[in-house]
Amino acid sequence: MGHFTRWTRKAYGAFASLGKVVKIGVLSLTMSIVMHNPKSVAAEPDSLGVARVIELEALNVTAERLNPTRGVTAPAEVYSRDTVSVAPLQTIESVLRINPAIDLRERGGKGMQADISVRGGTCDQTLILLNGIDFTDARTGHQSHSLPIDLDIVSEIDFITGLTGIGAFSGALNFITSPLRPNYLRAEITGGAYGYLYSSLSGAMTRNGLSVLAAGSIRRSDGYIRNTDFFNSNLYSRITYQSASVGLLDAQVGYQWRDFGANGFYSPAYPDQFEHTETQLASIRWSKNIGLFTVNANVSYRKNNDRYELYRAGKGAPEGWVPNYHTTDNVGAEASLDYRWRWGTSSLGFDYKFNHLYSNVLGEPMDEAIPVPGADAVYTKEKGRHIINSWLSHRMTLGSTSLAGSFNLSHSEYGTFPSGSLAVQQQLLKGWTLEADVTRSMRLPTYTDLYYTTATHIGNPNLKAEQATTYQLGTGYRYGRFQADVSGFFRHGTDMIDWRLIETAEGPKWQSTQLTRLNTYGVEVQAGYYGRRILRNLTVSYGWLNSDKDTHDITKYALDYMNHKVALQCGVNIWRGLVAEVTASWYDRKDTADAIYTPYWLLDARLSWTQGAFTFYVEATNLLNTVYYDFVGVIQPPRWINGGIVMTI
Repeated sequence: MGHFTRWTRKAYGAFASLGKVVKIGVLSLTMSIVMHNPKSVAAEPDSLGVARVIELEALNVTAERLNPTRGVTAPAEVYSRDTVSVAPLQTIESVLRINPAIDLRERGGKGMQADISVRGGTCDQTLILLNGIDFTDARTGHQSHSLPIDLDIVSEIDFITGLTGIGAFSGALNFITSPLRPNYLRAEITGGAYGYLYSSLSGAMTRNGLSVLAAGSIRRSDGYIRNTDFFNSNLYSRITYQSASVGLLDAQVGYQWRDFGANGFYSPAYPDQFEHTETQLASIRWSKNIGLFTVNANVSYRKNNDRYELYRAGKGAPEGWVPNYHTTDNVGAEASLDYRWRWGTSSLGFDYKFNHLYSNVLGEPMDEAIPVPGADAVYTKEKGRHIINSWLSHRMTLGSTSLAGSFNLSHSEYGTFPSGSLAVQQQLLKGWTLEADVTRSMRLPTYTDLYYTTATHIGNPNLKAEQATTYQLGTGYRYGRFQADVSGFFRHGTDMIDWRLIETAEGPKWQSTQLTRLNTYGVEVQAGYYGRRILRNLTVSYGWLNSDKDTHDITKYALDYMNHKVALQCGVNIWRGLVAEVTASWYDRKDTADAIYTPYWLLDARLSWTQGAFTFYVEATNLLNTVYYDFVGVIQPPRWINGGIVMTI
């Protein structure tokens, strides 16, 4: 019996020599395991995972964390519900905030508006995936995080680097949904300070290869200061079917509705801003093994409607003012073929994306305006673009060495761009590995970069694609219940897109421009111990980041990053189902020419008691009542205490 602490690609893996499909299924009514498709055997790709709660002797299995993209590097785990199941983390944003590679910058409370950046990049340079499907918003990275899911159905969050072609300039985050158990029903209700209420209902059913996961939630608050109230509702379902004859069919559909007061969110001079967003997404994926080949295909669609009001409900607005209306449509399709042979696995594939925008602010003038559905306004501008990526990659293992490489050719209205990636992993000793890789990547400007022109901003429709070469070196160690990782990277960016402060006849304005060069480098350290008696888990992490540009101009994002970040998590079993979890984190953001940030501590805690099907808890965020800012002028929530009940049957 074994405790599968981590899937690895080691030569001594116990199942490597079997030469057949290995299936690990339900061991009891409540114990089962996620089986990430092992590369060493010809197994059908697995679909939904469930909670891994098995206590076995440590055993290495020849497998790897799957990379759902055209990249060749193995994903790094950001979050797993197995190891952080009772932490004081109620939103996805609170999970991302403590990771050393991620800069999560919120506007308002409970994740109503947040920018997700990785390794010193901007939110526009981060690819957002849901179960391996790209749902990144083409208009602005401010909206890419609008996924209709809650933390209770998220089993893992992976950080992916080494992505070639058009897309993830600085990296990608893949959010993986799966049920808590094969068959269950879960209900939760939470109430607390500032009129906060959260309620959710989720469940799953599994029968004869068919698995259905469904979830819905409502989250609202009166706000912690003036005009920070919010209302958020999510609906989501994922359905998979798997059989020997059909292969794997994996479909998901989701809907999100958001209203939130945006006090100073985009400009401190306007405290009565307001935003409404509505997001719809869907995808279907098919994968099947045919002899030594695996055929993969998927199609996806995401629509995002946004109404932004500089003056909430028009109060105090000048004559003739109207809100900003945007509708962004993203359509995607992908197909690939994997071939397993003596010298590894070769893959050939392509993907296609079509981005389209209707707006009364962004884009190019339309010949004829069209009405905005449900509003007394019209769309007067639009813009569309087609993007194609094609790639060839190969992976192979030679003894204790794993090698991978890819070549990518991208085409869009910005031209044809070749890119590639090389990666090597070496097992040094039992449980100790060393990895290195180099990647060439690029990103297209968003529609906001190109066309956002107001009294304070000047867009630039002549922007080019930005490009980067990233070098990464890392090592990891696993021994029993202990694990540690250290990684460092250097990214050389050219034609970098940023907003530069210039003087005009009307006064200073931000102008969208391109920097010749931007170098970014950093180090990330993580270590953790996962117990099963008094000490549930103890983890510590540290991230350091630095960047330099080739201009002395004042820019908005290039040098506005998290310089230092430290996080400590500790979970303790107190007595008979009573559990305490504490998270302490320290943040030191780099000062820029127009912004001064003060380092600050955050302390979050949760106390929970489980008895049968019920869990009762009380939790508090920002226990120290720290005054802090992720953006200049946008104060973050003070101490926030909630209590709730969860029923799982």
